[in-house]
Amino acid sequence: MNLNELQRSLRQRRLGGMASVFETRLRQAQAEPMAPLDLISCLISDELTRRSDRLLARRRKHAAVAGSSGASGSLAGTGLRTVEEVFCDEQPRLLPSPLHPFPTDRIETVCSHKTIYVRFDLNDYSIPPEAVGRPLTLVASDTTVRILDGAVELARHRRSYDRQQQVLDPEHRDAVLKLKRRYFHATPAGRLEQAVPESKTLLDLAFAQGESAGSQTAQLLKLLEEYGAAALRRAILEALERNTPRASSVAFLLRRQPPPRRVAVDLSSHPEA
Repeated sequence: MNLNELQRSLRQRRLGGMASVFETRLRQAQAEPMAPLDLISCLISDELTRRSDRLLARRRKHAAVAGSSGASGSLAGTGLRTVEEVFCDEQPRLLPSPLHPFPTDRIETVCSHKTIYVRFDLNDYSIPPEAVGRPLTLVASDTTVRILDGAVELARHRRSYDRQQQVLDPEHRDAVLKLKRRYFHATPAGRLEQAVPESKTLLDLAFAQGESAGSQTAQLLKLLEEYGAAALRRAILEALERNTPRASSVAFLLRRQPPPRRVAVDLSSHPEA
């Protein structure tokens, strides 16, 4: 089969794009080191490009015909009307736009029992920490999510259309941290760290080695009451230097020191005691 026969066969199978460039691509393959797969890929790409160009040309031609027919009236001889003509006929019967926008916001009742987040549409939106545990109203538009407590707006977020996202207001995060700092010293670990700041490093290292944080804290608090803050600080620093961050090591170091001398209190002037 020669070149002409190949081109005629391609056109019979509606592959005119390949047929028109077949000779050019064949010469290119002979002049350059082109693999058979690359030649076939180029021919297919040429065919797809030609089809796309022809489709675009047909659409442009159709649009030009429709535009000229619409300018002069109905499509001549077809009994059809253009979209513009139909719209002009129906326009007087259309209702006017409403004076006030129609409300399309989605309203839900939400409540967060433990965290500062409420769930809506597969995402979590933050609220102030003082609103945790209270029933709230969530109002969502296509762009904004608002959380209300009655008529008071507590939070406003940009609506997210992702999944499993946490939309956090930095002010809510700062409020949580402020509350944590306020109540930290009411905990056993907080009282211990307030008396001996070095205890936090020791507890972190002990926890990393598998020790119970609660048990270690309780033992250190007992040593604090028995030996005082100054002696406990020295023992903790020595335990850290020895790389033995455990309450038992601190207790061993404290027992090597002489016990604190108890000051006698004279109560002779207070017989009621």
